[in-house]
Amino acid sequence: MSNTPLEALRAGRLHGVQRLDLTQLGLRELPREVFALADTLEILDLGGNALEDLPADLPRLHRLRVLFCTGNRFERMPEVLGQCPALEMVAFKSNRLREIPAAAIPPRLRWLILTDNQIDALPDTLGDCPRLEKLALAGNHLAALPASLARCEQLALLRIAANRFETLPDFLLSLPRLAWLAFGGNPLTVPHETAVLQHSPLPRQPWPQLEVQALLGQGASGQIHRVRDHAGQLRALKIFKGELTSDGLPSSELAASLQAGRHPRLIGVEARLTEHPTQAEGLLMPLVDPACSPLAGPPSLDSCSRDVYAPALRFTPQALLRLAAGLAEALRHLHERGVAHGDLYAHNILHDGAGQAWLGDFGAASLLQALPAAQAEAVQGLDMLAFGHLLEEGLARCDGAPPATLIGLRAACQQQVPDRRPLARDVAAALRPFLD
Repeated sequence: MSNTPLEALRAGRLHGVQRLDLTQLGLRELPREVFALADTLEILDLGGNALEDLPADLPRLHRLRVLFCTGNRFERMPEVLGQCPALEMVAFKSNRLREIPAAAIPPRLRWLILTDNQIDALPDTLGDCPRLEKLALAGNHLAALPASLARCEQLALLRIAANRFETLPDFLLSLPRLAWLAFGGNPLTVPHETAVLQHSPLPRQPWPQLEVQALLGQGASGQIHRVRDHAGQLRALKIFKGELTSDGLPSSELAASLQAGRHPRLIGVEARLTEHPTQAEGLLMPLVDPACSPLAGPPSLDSCSRDVYAPALRFTPQALLRLAAGLAEALRHLHERGVAHGDLYAHNILHDGAGQAWLGDFGAASLLQALPAAQAEAVQGLDMLAFGHLLEEGLARCDGAPPATLIGLRAACQQQVPDRRPLARDVAAALRPFLD
């Protein structure tokens, strides 16, 4: 008896399932047997197939909440999606999409992933999605966004990197909950990124002088290896893949990393790789103590834009103050260097459990010199909202009396009127007494 999902589906052995994975099967149409699961199916993954359309009776899957169609052959987002009553997450990353019909937008939409397509316009009906929280549009042909998005007051994360924007839409910077924005790799930023890449004062690190020891991990933009340098010191080396990610282009990440420079609370860069056999770009970084771990895991399908913490994670008030003070200093440094992080999340922070923390991952970072002064300050305010969320999450896990200083800063940073949020330098100054 075969145990492949498709054969099990066709044999009627999947009755009652809530999640169905039909990836990498060469499918050209949705198997009709899927409809036998209509009373229970909530998550359907059709990634890596050869689909060009979806059946007109898809709304029969009346409990379907999440649909992945990544890596198929869609040129037009199917209008039938707009008739699916429970659908809230839709992913069409890396298709051939050129058109998003107004009728294709589901009314309960919360999370839309259209990364790596050929879309040059979005429908005004996006503004009719009051629950929209996460919108991933990197790697398309967009030069503008529908003004109706200004009504999406729940929008928290937006990726518009690697498109054709010559200016940043002003209305984005007034959205009350927008905390994570990536806009690098557009015509408004590319000249500045190119200048940083050409004129960085960072030392060079020739590849032949490194001894590669082990793969430590890999993310969307590259791999991180443990290496030994020519002086015998252990370091971490990130080698970029050179491919578009959901955050943007590796060249934008590299430029932001170079401009950010070094700081004790950043997983910063020490040198830029040269002489790689495939001409790959890379950055040499300090090797963080392997006992350190990410502060949280990335968002889940249910949490959407908020990280998922280990249930057992707790902080003493002193450790929480120390952690917040260090991260505030890192953010102050970035903003003073003209870098907006764009992805200030606990899952991008390593910590030792005692309040020492290091911020990394510049995949969504953007260069502030590309913006007019008022917009540059407003974008910093988005990072400050994300910092407020970190304080909120830390305070919820604090043993003992929560520090009043952090309660006040959390409230200030989470102001829904963006220009009322404090600057990173002011928050860092307030927390500086708690640094080690």
